[in-house]
This record gives sequence, C-alpha cells and structure tokens, in this order.
Amino acid sequence: MSESMPISETFVSIQGEGKLAGVPSLFVRVSGCNLRCRWCDTPYASWQPDGARRTIDSIVEEARAAAVRGVRHAVLTGGEPMMFAQLTELSARIAAPIGGGGAGMHVTIETAGTVIPDGGVTCDLMSISPKLSNSTPRDDARDVSGAWAARHESRRINVPVLQRLIDEFPSRQLKFVVSAEGDAGEIDDLLGRLRGWKPEDVLVMPEGTPPARGHVDAAVKLCMARGWRYCHRLHLELFGNVRGT
Repeated sequence: MSESMPISETFVSIQGEGKLAGVPSLFVRVSGCNLRCRWCDTPYASWQPDGARRTIDSIVEEARAAAVRGVRHAVLTGGEPMMFAQLTELSARIAAPIGGGGAGMHVTIETAGTVIPDGGVTCDLMSISPKLSNSTPRDDARDVSGAWAARHESRRINVPVLQRLIDEFPSRQLKFVVSAEGDAGEIDDLLGRLRGWKPEDVLVMPEGTPPARGHVDAAVKLCMARGWRYCHRLHLELFGNVRGT
C-alpha cells in the first residue's frame, strides 16, 4: 500500500484562473490548510475540511486514466497542498512518463507560499497566491475566539519560502486577491522584498464569487497602472460557484 493523504475531491474541469486559463485539467484538491482566509472559496478544504484519505497509487492511476483520455494537465491544489510531505511523491509521479509508472502530465501546484515539503516538489507552473491583510478573518463568526485570525495573520506571508519558490521555478505566477485600489501598496511592499519576478508574473484577481463591480474596477486599474495581468475566474462564468469545477 502506498502512502496516503487527505483528499477533498478530484475532478476534470477547465482551468479557470491564471496563465493556463481555459486548459482542460485534472484537479486534485487536498483537504487541510494552515490558513483561514475570510473569503476562502473552498471552505470544505480549509475551514471545515472534508474528504477521505486516498493512496498516492490511486490518485496517480486516476491521473493516468485522465491522460489517456487526452487531459494533459494536472492541478494540485487545496487547501494548502504544500503542508503535506506526500506531495513530493505525488507531484513527481504525476509528472513522470506513463511508461515509467507516472501520468506524464504538466503539473501546476497552487499554494499560498507559506510552506514547502522538505523533499521539495515537481512542478511545471508554480501558482503562488500570497495572502494580503484583506484575507485575515477578523470578527468572523467561524472564529469567535479570534484564535484563527491571529494564527492566520502570523502565517500568511513567509518571504523566505516565497523567494525560494520564485528562485526554483522559473515558470511561475504570483496571484493576488484585491478588494480595493489601496491593496496596491501592500502588493508593492511585498514585491519590493522579493527578487527575480517579472511584471507579467503578477496576476490581480478581484475578490468575490462572483466579484462586486467595485472590486473588478480596482483590479483593472491596478493592472493598467503597473503592467500586471487581470486574473479572470473563467470557471465561475462557465459553471457557477459549485464544487467539482
């Protein structure tokens, strides 16, 4: 029996965000997160993580079957997949050639960039989503004691890990969720502490599922002013805000 890890869901859909928007992909959503974003759109993998443990063998077999059907991309997401040591093996095996026991897929890892497994990961596109202060769940009914708000605020930015991801993965994107033009100062401050990124690596996504018009306008203005990319959520337009998409 191979190692196992907690999985909330797996499904084939259209990648809705980032540089590969529109690409058919197998999504593997890990259950569990070290953060609790106020506006998290997958609370079943963070605030109330659900799912079941699955062996890496079974996940790779599902990926291989999807690849045979023509799905060439896999997205390892969460929650926070980088929390789990098993991601080292899972990412390597999904990327490995089918003839070598893998699935031969292009691998995207979606992470907040706060942790990374000791064994590293195999990744073709590192999708990093640093959390701004607008993510902290202050006065949230799900966190009456405020313990998660304090924990989240202390963990949400880890510059050494962010820099390592930028250094090790030349194909990367830095994705920020914004709710106001004022978020630009916070983004500028963080980017000023990091090296090696390019303006085209920076994606700005308006908060909300779907986002309010004001949030969209704020994101558009930031992109126009700084040469960043606007990050649409194509899957919401195609399927709505439902699981398995």
